[in-house]
Amino acid sequence: MDTVVAAPRVLLGRAFTGPASVRIRGGRVVEVIQGEPDKLAGVEILDEGFLTPGLVDVQVNGAVGVDFAEVDAAGMRAVAEALPRTGVTRFLPTLITAPLPVVVRQARAVLAASAALPDGVGARPLGVHLEGPFLSPKRPGVHDPALMVEPGPAQVDELLSDDVLRRALRMVTLAPEQPGGLDAVRRLVEAGVLVAVGHSDATGEQTRAAADAGARMVTHLFNAQRPLGHREPGVPGVALVDDRFTLGLIADLAHVGPDVCRLVFNAAGSRVALVTDAVAAAGMPPGRYLLGGAEVLLTEEGVPRSPQGTIAGSALTLDRAVRNIVSVGVDPAAALASATLVPAEVIGESGLGRLAPGAVADLVWWGPDLVPRKVWVDGRVVFDAESDLDRADADNHGYAAAGQ
Repeated sequence: MDTVVAAPRVLLGRAFTGPASVRIRGGRVVEVIQGEPDKLAGVEILDEGFLTPGLVDVQVNGAVGVDFAEVDAAGMRAVAEALPRTGVTRFLPTLITAPLPVVVRQARAVLAASAALPDGVGARPLGVHLEGPFLSPKRPGVHDPALMVEPGPAQVDELLSDDVLRRALRMVTLAPEQPGGLDAVRRLVEAGVLVAVGHSDATGEQTRAAADAGARMVTHLFNAQRPLGHREPGVPGVALVDDRFTLGLIADLAHVGPDVCRLVFNAAGSRVALVTDAVAAAGMPPGRYLLGGAEVLLTEEGVPRSPQGTIAGSALTLDRAVRNIVSVGVDPAAALASATLVPAEVIGESGLGRLAPGAVADLVWWGPDLVPRKVWVDGRVVFDAESDLDRADADNHGYAAAGQ
């Protein structure tokens, strides 16, 4: 039996239309119908707000106390159940720098925990994103420079020769200026992996060469990379003008300030992918948490930091990122496209991040305040604020009120 969800406004691609209805069958969108809905049995009519595709986060290190570097089936389920409260329906578990054998072991554990998720439970993982160890010690951020290695043929082989990892490796962040970097970009791209420039001291010329080799994303624009200069553009300067790059942006307004966030959207809004870079501290009260096995401190400030004071990922939720970007003057449709369509496209998921015939039926009903009220994954309701918020508050995870 079909399910029909109707809303006053519906996000189609990069613009709102409405009123409109979305018809769902077998976990997929069958059609989008323009106009006032038929008030028939089986039609769910949303009386206000708007309907969008589910949010897609391609950089998540953990959440609700769970660090993906040490995840098990129970931990993965906890994250999967928490994320829909923030509008996220698909996410890419991310692992930071560690020795290569450890990275492979951690990735296999992430994939095993993902495979153990029961059908119909929460948001769905999309594979794995390796943010390291092929990074520049000159731009480490919170990563341990002593664990970084050059991406030589043997090191890339170590990743691609593991059959389980190779099939699920969706994204690798690396520094292309490191010895062997451009060859590594080519090999990974040939293997079907999205390559992102990040934790990099690359010049503008080297960043452009990475795009020539097949790199298509920049990880957390402006953070842990050679900065924008008026003569030497560095990584962000080239990324902002080279249409081949999708720009990952942590819009907590701490990693990148409000004016610069607005500047990024003015310059390249159609290529921005909002990400959280969330760590285990996300959705949790102030305290000590882990990132890649290392301790980080979340204070009342709301920004996780290493013991030395370096920003260590974020406690951001993706719905709050959308609201933050709207607050700096970006059109809501553009902000939402940056959390749905753009990240889905950059990782090659044409069936996600859009409401169109054949697409996966991941939907979010938002109130006028841009807070998620109801979320569907594969056509099934996985979060309903009316029934779930009280239980989430009782659990004390905080995601229930993540963006309040």
